[in-house]
Amino acid sequence: MLWGLLILPVYLAGYIWKNNDYRPELRISSLANLQGTRTSFRVYFRHVVCFLRMCTLALLIVILARPQSKSSWRDVKAEGINIIIALDISSSMLARDLKPDRIEASKTVAMDFIDNRPNDRIGLVIFSGESFTQCPLTSDHTVVKNLFSGIHTGMVDDGTAIGMGLATAVSRVDTNAKSNVIILLTDGVNNQGAIDPLTAADIAKAYKVRVYTVGLGTTGKALAPVGIDPSGRYQYGYVDVEIDEDILQKVAARTGGKYFRATDTEKLKKVYQEIDKMEKNIFEEKNFSKKKERFLPWAIAALISLLLEFVFRNTLLRSIT
Repeated sequence: MLWGLLILPVYLAGYIWKNNDYRPELRISSLANLQGTRTSFRVYFRHVVCFLRMCTLALLIVILARPQSKSSWRDVKAEGINIIIALDISSSMLARDLKPDRIEASKTVAMDFIDNRPNDRIGLVIFSGESFTQCPLTSDHTVVKNLFSGIHTGMVDDGTAIGMGLATAVSRVDTNAKSNVIILLTDGVNNQGAIDPLTAADIAKAYKVRVYTVGLGTTGKALAPVGIDPSGRYQYGYVDVEIDEDILQKVAARTGGKYFRATDTEKLKKVYQEIDKMEKNIFEEKNFSKKKERFLPWAIAALISLLLEFVFRNTLLRSIT
C-alpha cells in the first residue's frame, strides 16, 4: 500500500500546473491608487490547503498499510520467588462447605494472589488419582490464570494422590533459585499414587523447597458428592470431612513450611500472606512481545489535517469562483 504514496508527486504537479495556468484579470483605468500596497499573506498562505490535502492523503495511505509494532524477545530481570501451586481436583473438592465449592474457592483466592504478586514466577500442578503439570514456572500470569480458570474435576482419574502431586510439583521447581515454594491444597487422605507424601517431602527438603500445606474443608460434615445419577450429574449428601492433617503437618514441618486448615475463604487467604515474608530471588527470563496495531496516531493526525483543511477552505482562504 505504501506504493500509493507515489500519487502525491503527481497530485502536486497537477496543482502547480493548474495554479500557473489560472490567471484571473481585472481591468482598471489607473494603478495610481494601488502604489505602495503590499501583497497579502493570503497569496502565499493559500497553498496550505493543498499541503493539508496531501498530508491527509499520505496519512490515509499509511493507515491502509497497517502500521504495527515489531514482535521481539527481550531479557527481563525481576525480583520475586518461584511458587508452584499444587491443587487437588478430586471429586470431593466439589463439596460446598466453601462457597460456591472447594475447588472454585481455591481457584478464586489463588488468582487474586497471582494478581498481587506481579514479579513472582508461578507454576501450576493438579492432582487427584494422578498428577501432571498444568503450567510450568512462568512470569506470564495471564497464561497461568487462563489455565486456572479451565481446571475442573474429572480431568484425571479420581482419588487423592498427595505424594504424587507434591513430587510432580518438586520436579517443576528451579533448582538454581534461592527461594522455591510449593503451596499444596487438598481436602482428603492420601489413597493412591506410587510415592508416599513423606517421601515426596524428603525430596522437597533435599532441593530446599518450602511446602505450605492446606487442608480444605470445615470440621464435621459437609455437603459433598455421594454418587452419580443416570443423567451423569453428581448427587449430593452430607458426609464426614476426612483430612489427613497429621501427614500434612509433617510434610510442612520437614520442609520448613507451615500447615493451615482453611475452613473458609478468609483462612485460605492467610496461606498466601505468609509468602510475603519470604526472601526474594532475582531471576532472568526472556519475554516475547507480540506486535500490535499502531494506526491510531496516524488516524488522529489524518483527522486533524482534514479538519484544518475544511476550516481554512471555508473561512480564511474561502474563494469565489
